[in-house]
Amino acid sequence: MLPFIARLPLLVTVTGLSALLMLVPAAHAVAIGAPWVAGTFALYALLTMLLALMFAIALAGRERSDRPRRHLVGLLVIFVVLPLVLAVPFQQAVRNTTFLNAYVEMVSSLTTTGATLFPEPGRLPQSVHLWRATVGWLGGLFMWVSAIAVLAPMALGGFEVRARRIATTGAQITQIEKVADLSSRVRTYAIKLFPVYTGLTATLWLGLILAGETPFIAICHAMSTLSTSGISPVGGVAGGSAGYGGEVMVAIFLIFAVSRLAFSREGQGSEVTGFLHDSEVRLALFFVATVPLFLFLRHFFGAYEVASDMTLLSGLASLWGSVFTVFSFLTTTGFVSAAWESSQAWSGLSTPGLILMGLALVGGGVATTAGGAKLLRVWALYQHGRRELDKLVHPNSVAGSGSEARHIRRGGAYMAWVFFMLMTLSVAVVMMAFSFTGENFEQSVVLTVAALTTTGPLADVAASEPIRFGTMSVSAKLVLSAAMVLGRLELLAIVALLSPNVWRPRGRQILP
Repeated sequence: MLPFIARLPLLVTVTGLSALLMLVPAAHAVAIGAPWVAGTFALYALLTMLLALMFAIALAGRERSDRPRRHLVGLLVIFVVLPLVLAVPFQQAVRNTTFLNAYVEMVSSLTTTGATLFPEPGRLPQSVHLWRATVGWLGGLFMWVSAIAVLAPMALGGFEVRARRIATTGAQITQIEKVADLSSRVRTYAIKLFPVYTGLTATLWLGLILAGETPFIAICHAMSTLSTSGISPVGGVAGGSAGYGGEVMVAIFLIFAVSRLAFSREGQGSEVTGFLHDSEVRLALFFVATVPLFLFLRHFFGAYEVASDMTLLSGLASLWGSVFTVFSFLTTTGFVSAAWESSQAWSGLSTPGLILMGLALVGGGVATTAGGAKLLRVWALYQHGRRELDKLVHPNSVAGSGSEARHIRRGGAYMAWVFFMLMTLSVAVVMMAFSFTGENFEQSVVLTVAALTTTGPLADVAASEPIRFGTMSVSAKLVLSAAMVLGRLELLAIVALLSPNVWRPRGRQILP
């Protein structure tokens, strides 16, 4: 049975897994006494499994190439086509929404964006909220596996910053491509990472329950934290009952979105000292320390209009609110602390939307569930700029720090700069598309950054007035869906997919 499953196309395998996950909201609906929702998810779980089996039987005997383009196309198809399947039980369970709304909701969940068209918690049944969180959790797991098994060998998704090219006859390939073909890597890392991902989710779930959260909200927030989707049935962690203790638990597990060294080093264990000295971790600590400190100190130097009756206790609460919210948006999760309003009042900034959008643009770590530009690319540009400034003072100096550091300052910085140029182009094109749908400039900017960085909650806190996705036009929703898929895959991967070199037989492609 296992060899048969191993030879199945990735889309068929993920569809079968989605069918099994539909049983989770079905069981929950049975437990809370919601027969319509339970029957809907159970029926569509059966139909989806039958669909996956038919495709599996039809495709099991076919030979498939192991060219990188097949896996890149597979990633694209999964984020575009799979939500069509996931949206059917969602629409039938809600009953009073359109299929387009259900599709956009599932694209948002699967890409771990968390941009919901149903902001009122009571608008959806609890089991449907659980389904949203489960789809987001599945999307996070899928990106975890795909980043290491597919994007890493192709030097994409942030790996191009550290990728070393090794000359071969007539081509250039990375060392990792010589170890195993991509299909076997997908199977290997899926088997290795699934227990880790599930165990971390279960641990956070128990921690949130111990902090005072209800089991249903705790499991939704646990899955949303590990997947960095920010999906919540109560409007975020601030709407739960775990308080600051729950926020501390969530913040601890957000570390796994900062660097892949928190859980893996190419599938192997990692020392704690190596994790603490990792460039992504150090850069994340810099942002988490400096931005909240700026908001805290602004009360004393720039916020003259703030009421003077605010106490030191409220100041400390506002400091924690800033730390948690900054860390959450840096990892593109989008959870807002219960003390965030106090932080705004303390700093005197009513809507620090530019700060949150900037943090989301920086993004989390490479090979994690976080979106954004990735911390490693920002670090490479910083190292390159620092080296150029040193050369102004000492033109004949020779940089040290090892061959890898020199590579990051040179080739890595070049690839990071290429990515930022492509990301700038993406922002311009998506903003133009939103403007054609009738959105004003501020809304276009916020929606574009929220979609491309997979940080949907930006629409609630970054604009002067919250943006409601449900009131957008049909064309705007379609643009939003396309932008979320683009932000999840990154334009650099799309460019690689369109490159003729990727379509060549294995061993002769020249990847960017």
